[in-house]
Amino acid sequence: QVQLVESGGGLVQAGGSLRLSCTATGTIFKLNAMGWYRQAPGKQRELVASTSMSGDTKYADSVKGRFFISGDNAKNMVNLHMWNLNPEDTAVYYCWATWLQDYWGQGTQVTVSS
Repeated sequence: QVQLVESGGGLVQAGGSLRLSCTATGTIFKLNAMGWYRQAPGKQRELVASTSMSGDTKYADSVKGRFFISGDNAKNMVNLHMWNLNPEDTAVYYCWATWLQDYWGQGTQVTVSS
């Protein structure tokens, strides 16, 4: 069983920055990829950024140039660095990992005030 433990998030003013961290614990052989999704009220969950264990990264167009994802394969950890945040980034952010199946964290709230 794999558990994803998230930290970070909170309230920040527009233009500010935050960092989200996520660590996968449990019986893990090798994760294929980790990343972050987000879901704003009334909207579908969307991919924010992901990184494969080989280092390939993907970003949503809306966060390119403002967010940076980094992974630590040895620690099964992924960080999401977020800069120049705007109110449209307000959402619950979910850590995601995949190995045989998809796993999800409990979610952490990010609120950006204008």
